[in-house]
Amino acid sequence: MDKQKRREERKVKEVVVEDEQSGSEQEEGDEEEDLEGGSEGEEEDGVSGSKADDLDDLDDEDDEDDEDDEDEEDGEDSDEGETSNPAADPIELEDDTTFASLGLIPELVKATTSLSFTKPTPIQARSLPPALAGKDIIGLAQTGSGKTAAFLLPILQSLFTSDSPSPFYALVLAPTRELAYQIDQTLKGLGAGIGVRSTVLVGGMDMMQQSVSLGKRPHVIVATPGRLMDHLENTKGFSLRNLKYLVMDEADRLLDLDFGPILDKILKVIPKDERRTYLFSATMTTKVAKLQRASLKDPVRVEVSSKYSTVETLLQYYLLLPLKQKDAHLVYLTNELSSSSTIIFTRTVADAQRLSIILRLLGFPAIPLHGQLSQSSRLGALNKFKSGGRKILVATDVAARGLDIPLVDLVINYDIPTHSKEYIHRVGRTARAGRAGKAITLVSQYDVELLQRIEGVLGKKMDGYSVDKESVAVLGERVSQAAREAAMEMREQGKAGHGGKRGREYAGGAGDDADRDDDVREAGMAYKKQRRGGGAGGGGGRGGGSGGRGGGGGRGGGRGRGGGRGRGGGGRR
Repeated sequence: MDKQKRREERKVKEVVVEDEQSGSEQEEGDEEEDLEGGSEGEEEDGVSGSKADDLDDLDDEDDEDDEDDEDEEDGEDSDEGETSNPAADPIELEDDTTFASLGLIPELVKATTSLSFTKPTPIQARSLPPALAGKDIIGLAQTGSGKTAAFLLPILQSLFTSDSPSPFYALVLAPTRELAYQIDQTLKGLGAGIGVRSTVLVGGMDMMQQSVSLGKRPHVIVATPGRLMDHLENTKGFSLRNLKYLVMDEADRLLDLDFGPILDKILKVIPKDERRTYLFSATMTTKVAKLQRASLKDPVRVEVSSKYSTVETLLQYYLLLPLKQKDAHLVYLTNELSSSSTIIFTRTVADAQRLSIILRLLGFPAIPLHGQLSQSSRLGALNKFKSGGRKILVATDVAARGLDIPLVDLVINYDIPTHSKEYIHRVGRTARAGRAGKAITLVSQYDVELLQRIEGVLGKKMDGYSVDKESVAVLGERVSQAAREAAMEMREQGKAGHGGKRGREYAGGAGDDADRDDDVREAGMAYKKQRRGGGAGGGGGRGGGSGGRGGGGGRGGGRGRGGGRGRGGGGRR
């Protein structure tokens, strides 16, 4: 009887919301009413000053503090009166659960079938009923769990059943350009039968063409935050005042990339009372919790996995090796597992470029993907890898989040991630949608502590991966020669086609920050300058972004504007 009762409750869309959320949201709402009217220059439908403060604080904490705070938050959550904790009690779908039984209209059920969505995933089964009932959603799920369809289907159903769906009906924010294009591709597939119109707004593409696409009045906009803000400020006639749905996908990544201040601005210029908001994230950090409080109203929390976990179909190994033999071991693995579709993750742009050249010189079909490539080159690399034209993708963390690349058999961590959550997202590129996959992390004598930290977060030990040491030794000289040739090729590339700062980053040991697009770095630097005391607004950035903002100083200061627009049709991400 209890099981039948729970099933009925799920079908009539009654999901228990944590006491923590309902209580804290009510307190936030009271505080918002006190402060909202006094925010100078804010639109009526904007976020309150207290909620803006939440976002102002987002960039003050580093990732390690986030992990500590997450442990505290998990403890608080478990102490609250939630009757069912999905992280502790894994969701088991009933055999008869279908998209139709969850409340989807026949047109969308047909669309899911055409895309081979045979059965709802746990995140879809949990989030669709409350979303279709008009609730705000905060969804926590492993990467590859089907959350893109979980937030797109309610929007499409609302569009189809609306008497007169308005343009700019829904906005989906994504942290990376590649993810934005991927979301739009899924949107077009699901919405093909109902005539939905959409457009993508990302950096690296021509702003004028994007303005023309906005002039066609699409129903759904998929965008990165910086480029969306460019259009809100500079594209005549473009406004989101009639927006009905806001989605923030990969919210933790949005905040890791210094987009907090831009999200704050966006929240101030879109409707609040008549808007449904969906926030999806793989991890619940303190930054995401603050964004939740600033943007969602009485949300239903849907959690289908523990805070840090990997799927059972993923086999995880570590390979202990001397640092000086790292390249040789990588080539050995690539050769031994040559039939596998493989993503190799590196920490830096320079290593991604260097390793792709080494592998190519040794006869392996490798192609690089990192944030310092042009947008067309990045899309080209992804398409070649997806189509099977290249079996090996050597990537920085640009590719680690959100991208649904089908049939990836193997992930190799050339550099062990410094944060456990990045490990989760890297290895999440394989073993997706129930398929099997393998992840091998290269661990030098200096990386053992990082490995132990990741194992501690996962709650399990990885198995060691064995190699034929003699075969690795035989490869050593050939790999060293290829490495020398790769270094010379990169120096020539730096001289010929990558001058200035970008050339130095591209050819000579760029760190993590070089993997960020120019607009992301500029967003972070502008925000940090503002927090230090502000300054005169700067001119348009590389590619012609809008003028900088400054003069405001700290949290209490006003926001000065200055600077002109740069040359060209660039802009932010």
